[in-house]
Amino acid sequence: MSSVKRQIGFDEAAFDARTAENVVVGGEIVRHRLSSRVIHWTVANTFFLCLLTGLPIWTPVFGWLGNLFGGLSVCRILHPYFGVAFFLASLTMFVHWSREMKMTREERGWVGPRLLAYLRDAENHEKIGKYNGGQKVFFYTSFLASLGLLASGIVGWFPLSFPQGVRIAAIIVHDVTFVLFLVSIVFHIYLATTAEPGTFNAMTRGTVSKAWARIHHPKWYRELLGNGKR
Repeated sequence: MSSVKRQIGFDEAAFDARTAENVVVGGEIVRHRLSSRVIHWTVANTFFLCLLTGLPIWTPVFGWLGNLFGGLSVCRILHPYFGVAFFLASLTMFVHWSREMKMTREERGWVGPRLLAYLRDAENHEKIGKYNGGQKVFFYTSFLASLGLLASGIVGWFPLSFPQGVRIAAIIVHDVTFVLFLVSIVFHIYLATTAEPGTFNAMTRGTVSKAWARIHHPKWYRELLGNGKR
């Protein structure tokens, strides 16, 4: 077997390194191992299943989307189950990444009215680790949104079990949370593709180039290469 690996150019050391995060493999850095990527894409896929089955229920304008699943009545059946799956995937992601997503004192500028001034400060950019403050804020708000959608969705799933006031409040919470969450997801996709080329590879191949890490996450780059200097 080892001779076959040598013939096809299989680099066993590099393969083993890619099973862990925050390691350098040649000219690339492993940013997300396979388990992290599977969790991320599970959250993404269940979200879009909720979106496609929920929009026909939300408004007749998107009623045509119901045909993808066999009609509006089928969407009404599937949507709650997709919602539960989305929340469970989001909960798994929260547990999986919570240790790396702790906000530091240096990142508090990402929250508040002085955000623009904070972002313009080059000194702050040099302090960005594996995840910046904006990514961490998105991480926490996304989980809170999934929790809000679940709680309000349960009321809509079993409406006769709740008083009218609770049902009305649940509808408002579900709609407002959905709209805000959808806008943030569109912005998230934009940043991961057009705005910051190379970012999408981190969630498909699992790796990023050294140049990408040095530009977008300089502190993380310095830590991985064992150089604390800028």
